[in-house]
Amino acid sequence: MNTYHVVITFVTWFVLCFFVALNGGYLLLNLFSLRALHKRGQEQFLGDLPRAYSGLEPPVSILVPAYNEEATIAASIRSMLQLTYAEFEIVIINDGSKDATLDVLKREFALLPFPEAYRRTIPTKEVRQIYRSTRYPNVRVIDKVNGGKADSLNAGINASRYPLFCGVDADSILQRDSLAKVTEPFLRDPTMVATGGTVRVANGCEVSGGFLTKVGLPRSPLALFQVVEYLRAFLFGRLGWSALNGMLIISGAFGIFRKDAVVLAGGYRPDTIGEDMELVVRMHRTLRAKRQPYRIEFVPDPVCWTEAPEDLATLKNQRVRWQRGLAESLSANWGLMCSRNGGVAGWVAFPFMLFFEWLGPVIELGGYIFMVFAFLTGAISWEAFGAFLFVALGLGILLSASGLLLEEMSFHLYPRGKQLLMLGLVVILENFGYRQLNTWWRLVGLWRWARGKESTWGAMKRKGIGEEAAGVPPPSA
Repeated sequence: MNTYHVVITFVTWFVLCFFVALNGGYLLLNLFSLRALHKRGQEQFLGDLPRAYSGLEPPVSILVPAYNEEATIAASIRSMLQLTYAEFEIVIINDGSKDATLDVLKREFALLPFPEAYRRTIPTKEVRQIYRSTRYPNVRVIDKVNGGKADSLNAGINASRYPLFCGVDADSILQRDSLAKVTEPFLRDPTMVATGGTVRVANGCEVSGGFLTKVGLPRSPLALFQVVEYLRAFLFGRLGWSALNGMLIISGAFGIFRKDAVVLAGGYRPDTIGEDMELVVRMHRTLRAKRQPYRIEFVPDPVCWTEAPEDLATLKNQRVRWQRGLAESLSANWGLMCSRNGGVAGWVAFPFMLFFEWLGPVIELGGYIFMVFAFLTGAISWEAFGAFLFVALGLGILLSASGLLLEEMSFHLYPRGKQLLMLGLVVILENFGYRQLNTWWRLVGLWRWARGKESTWGAMKRKGIGEEAAGVPPPSA
């Protein structure tokens, strides 16, 4: 065998082993998720008994960073006001919006300037004014100079009054019992420092008065693909890691944190674009270095609905940003990698994210190009190419199908046969083009991070959630 054939054989086996390890790892997480859901189903019997409040719920500050959110901010805040929870406040942080976000807030919630002490526990951009709602005593608005989402959350932490805070995206809608569900782990375990809830795609759902009244599927193919993606990412991606206490990501769309643990870690880093993941990874590193017992948990119940992009440009911008955020989070916390006291987070989750999620796009896309080229030129056999198709596409379909199966077994949010048939079709179709396109966008994100280009959020094109269905016109620009 000459050198050429040795190289071809080595690369072929490397690509095959990578896809087997990638999909095999997620299938293993799937098993942990299945076990966690089974255990939760047994505990749910008591949780479903009628009760309003136990009287032990810790008060929560809901922090809502808002930048150019005039289309969705009023509906989001109205949904939060309907939360069934004993004691909470809503702190909206207007991060120097260039549109009518602040005007919409003033009009919808009858805001007036309120002189209030502002404690700068974490440094932030200048706060221009603090407003209080004359209609809702638990609603405040902080108007500040633009500094990004992380800076806004830090400003919200400084202004918050309660020991737990909940970061919520301004384009999201929460279910009424969502806050009660994500704070439950804090009552059960005193070492709990953070919990994250499931985020679902709201496109196609009906919203009335800021409350999601009917679950539906989006008409846009891009949004449909994201429905399956979210099922896969949350129901076994995060739930599996949560069962191992190795969860490195809590979605910025909906997560609860213990304020003192976040302040101990230094708050959100304003110079990163993936501030939600970076904070969680840094909390792992900080608490493990200090040898403090802690838990970070995922709550699988569907609790938060968010608008997914329906055009390619916005979706690409989002995925490039996510990949850059991942790269920044891992590179900034390299000390956790296989550290002496790293536990599951440092010895399993961090290396997995590093190899399969951070560097994965290079190997994935390179693998697709190499295998197709090698097959067409006769460098590899049909059997080798068939094995590649099975591990790359076949196991990918199996992973997505398992996410849909977990959803059906546990929550059954899409009860109509037509909806399930549509999602089953999407499970197959997303593996032929959509996933590869995502891999390309992730590679672009990795390239931009490697070049050290300045991180920006960019403009997110939004249609607004449910305004038409609710008969509520969008606010004027």
